[in-house]
Amino acid sequence: MSLDEAAPIVPTVYLIDGSGFIFRAFHALPPLSNPEGTPVGAVYGFCNILLRFMEKLQHNHVHDFLGVVFDAGRQTFRQKIYPDYKAHRPDAPAELVPQFALIREACDVLSVPYMEASGFEADDLIASYALAAKQKGYQVVIVSSDKDFMQLVDASVQMLDPIKNRRIGTPEVFEKFGVEPGRVIDVQALMGDSSDNVPGVPGIGPKTAAELIQQFGTLEQLLQHAHTIKQTKRRESLQTYAEQARISKLLVTLDQQVPLPLDFEQLQPRQPDPILCQNFFQKHGFKTLLNKFKSPNMLSVAAPSPSSKNYERVDTMEKLEEWIQLIHQSSVLAIDTETTGLNIQKASLVGISLAVEQGDDIGACYIPLAHQSDEPQLSLLSVTGALNPFLTDPGLLKVGHNLKYDLGILAKYDLTIDPITDTMLMSYCLDAGKNGHGMDELASRHLNHQTIRFEDVAGSGKNQKIFDQVPLDQATPYAAEDAEITLRLYQFFTKRLQEEGKSQLYQQIERPLIPVIVRMEQIGIKIDPSVLKNLGKEFGDRLAILETEIYKLAGRDFNIGSPKQLGEILFDEWSLPGGKKTKTGAYGTDAGVLEALALQGHNLPARILDWRGLAKLKSTYVDGLLAAMAPETHRIHTSFSLATTTTGRLASSDPNLQNIPIRTEDGRKIRQAFIPEKGMHLVSLDYSQIELRLLAHKAKVEPLIDAFQKGEDVHKATASQIFGIPLSQVNPEQRRQAKTINFGIIYGISAFGLGQQLGIPTSQAADIIKVYFARYPGIQTYMEVCKEQARSTGYVETLFGRRCYVPGINDKNGAVRGGAERQAINAPLQGSNADIIKKAMIRIDKILQTKGYSARLLLQVHDELLFEIPLNEIDALIPVLKQTMEDVITLSVPLVVGVGIGDNWDQAH
Repeated sequence: MSLDEAAPIVPTVYLIDGSGFIFRAFHALPPLSNPEGTPVGAVYGFCNILLRFMEKLQHNHVHDFLGVVFDAGRQTFRQKIYPDYKAHRPDAPAELVPQFALIREACDVLSVPYMEASGFEADDLIASYALAAKQKGYQVVIVSSDKDFMQLVDASVQMLDPIKNRRIGTPEVFEKFGVEPGRVIDVQALMGDSSDNVPGVPGIGPKTAAELIQQFGTLEQLLQHAHTIKQTKRRESLQTYAEQARISKLLVTLDQQVPLPLDFEQLQPRQPDPILCQNFFQKHGFKTLLNKFKSPNMLSVAAPSPSSKNYERVDTMEKLEEWIQLIHQSSVLAIDTETTGLNIQKASLVGISLAVEQGDDIGACYIPLAHQSDEPQLSLLSVTGALNPFLTDPGLLKVGHNLKYDLGILAKYDLTIDPITDTMLMSYCLDAGKNGHGMDELASRHLNHQTIRFEDVAGSGKNQKIFDQVPLDQATPYAAEDAEITLRLYQFFTKRLQEEGKSQLYQQIERPLIPVIVRMEQIGIKIDPSVLKNLGKEFGDRLAILETEIYKLAGRDFNIGSPKQLGEILFDEWSLPGGKKTKTGAYGTDAGVLEALALQGHNLPARILDWRGLAKLKSTYVDGLLAAMAPETHRIHTSFSLATTTTGRLASSDPNLQNIPIRTEDGRKIRQAFIPEKGMHLVSLDYSQIELRLLAHKAKVEPLIDAFQKGEDVHKATASQIFGIPLSQVNPEQRRQAKTINFGIIYGISAFGLGQQLGIPTSQAADIIKVYFARYPGIQTYMEVCKEQARSTGYVETLFGRRCYVPGINDKNGAVRGGAERQAINAPLQGSNADIIKKAMIRIDKILQTKGYSARLLLQVHDELLFEIPLNEIDALIPVLKQTMEDVITLSVPLVVGVGIGDNWDQAH
């Protein structure tokens, strides 16, 4: 059942390279003159392409933007850098010159905005609009085949060749230049461009340029290491013409900071005046366009919509039999369940919707089972009996959206589905972090379709009905549409996964993980309510003591949970420094503000932090866990989100079992409430320092690799490198500093941040980082490569090819950009870690299911897997589990798994 809010449509900005297209149309089309004898061939071609795009925008939605960009003149900033830039270009042909003004007039007649910027080429203005559009979250299509725009291509920017009607994305750029879009300018700088008189490096052609950039990463890295190149002629040419290559890079790099002549709101396409258009086309003899434009409603054709169909309600066995015959003829069946809620443990089945391919179209139906209605409905037993053979038919692929939910619901009725595929996870493999993966958003984004929202049929807020209360005439189109959209998304994403090389990631990691997670959620984990109740009393008593102390420090009673009242005491009554009011007019009193005041020696902020932390533990993990416990089994069934994070990590909710503090005594007390069933132990298997090991592998850090291979204390080894002392002389404080920077570097820690953690001046921390990078140069190179890839493509990738999109990487705000850069550094490590532990879960689940073990996988928490294992299986199974986790992937460093066993989670960990 989909309860998604209606997703906002993501606009596309179409930027037409007006100047480039004028010349291409002029040379591609036969000569054409108007009745007055003026050449108009380029004008005709231009109008034709504009009309085509205006129709496309009308078919999509009115939220798109369209603009034509022209050159303002021959002289730009590039001639100041290199006077010979385009110096050999001939003047425009005489027959083309009068068409420039006519093309601008055509834009006005068709109500299409156009832009130009003095001192800049059209390419620079297009690049600036593309960047501004991306910062607003828009998609961009550059209508041009000019290779210079290929440097802009990324997840949000595509090109479109208007003559060949061919899309140009990252694969096409790689095919053209031999490198990804972010490195195109480096290749162009080496090879030069005779058409624009960009000098490049003599003797370096396209193939050699691509090979060199692939090998060295960037132009600057290549020039700095040119002396290492074995080929004499190539080496000497690079050394001799290094500065010329740098100048060439400046010439080919598009300026993305050109002031924008028009706001995006001014680029919204408007309906042109049909009379003006007809007069213009008739004046210049454009008969084909005139005939096409005779109807004023020519641009108002609506795209077909799935919701316009008459979906079938299946309420008799005869109708069900007809659908059984359709399924017999199909290889793919989309299925969706409608229920009484989103909590799998509490929800009941209300109906089932199906969709199958019918020729070139898709048919969908809804089978109501348990609506509160007097209208006829089939019984659950008759429907499941008829469908059950298909649910496990190995020749029929079952497609769902967030299929984990449907599998969990159907399992309550002893129904299993296999084989399966999930459109939510297909989307997640392609666009994690780029957009959401709810059905409504994906239908809008990829199918240009606004789905029927749950609120449309069930109401909203306090008046919202449970789905079994929804009348059948409203329930049917809502439910059946979900199945149809799922099948359409399956068709769309199957093609994309293949085209973008993500099929292996989906087929080997995400898809086989679904039944593993379903089993984990069904099993749950047991808790001892008496432990939680005792903790609740203890925490309550301590909170009362803290409240008394806080009132005494404040000099009066107040609502401790009120940021407004606390801010008034700290900044109005006490006049403490650092008070800043938010938009609400109240002072900000978040943890950062209070921690800063506490470090200055103020006791009240410190005690408030203690109170907040303890209050959260009590409400979230003591009271919350007791409320979430199934009273008959004392087990808690968390929900694992499969498509939430940008890195591929699983997330836990209702309740969240991944955020229970582990390094505090109170957090460990809460973990003591998690216990095994009688006759079993909890067993924790935890990857040791996995992200640091991945960093050593990816950055090729030989000293770290050597330490891991030898099984040495890697933090002592790092301290030995940083402080230049033998391993045996490293003291505990030096090891602590090394450990802090080893783990901090994974998150792109700054000198200020390191200084704060170590309690040393920022300058001293900066010196430590400088030495660290000098000892481990591969790490700094890795970090820069990650940031550059994120800047140029919008994403970074894990070892398994998972794209982790990094929004904000090119943001003008330094704080936002800095945070995104740290994310770009960490995401490949955290994402690779997530992929590794997912593969381990899949392999382990197969062992448990096929080898007859009674052991059960319960939880996945960051680097840890938690099992419930019978005492008589402990000795035989633990070595198998440990070896399986350590052998998931072969790296230059070994993966090491620690094992803990106990009668509660704290003991096991």
